[in-house]
Amino acid sequence: METKGGYLISRIKQVGARLFDRMLAEADIDAFNGAQGRILYVLWQEDGVTISTLSSKTSLANTTLTSMLDRMEAGGLIHRAPSPTDRRASLIRLTDKARSLQDDYDRISRQMNEQYYKGFSDDEIRTLESLLQRVLSNLEGGNAP
Repeated sequence: METKGGYLISRIKQVGARLFDRMLAEADIDAFNGAQGRILYVLWQEDGVTISTLSSKTSLANTTLTSMLDRMEAGGLIHRAPSPTDRRASLIRLTDKARSLQDDYDRISRQMNEQYYKGFSDDEIRTLESLLQRVLSNLEGGNAP
């Protein structure tokens, strides 16, 4: 059987990222891009985390994340603070500017979800997400056949 799941997931990610960035631009939100929004989303859930935690929760490599954080810090979205429990670690914290953007991000995210699931029933959405979670679990398990 020929399958194209990986190809489709990759295309969905590419097209979705372009659409998200376009929606941000149309909403006149230029403080961050879609990739930086993933970082902000994690920090809105739990402010003051290490780079390794951000890497794990965003699936971004530490090197990619470091350069993105540098740009976000220069843009006034985050700042680094020393960890009170580990001298070697820095905690990534949101600025007031970043906190003020959460409502806009949430609104665009809701619009993206509406676009993703247009024409789907609630049962279809649950099934799709369950199947995608299984694919992700398979990939994260790293057990090649």
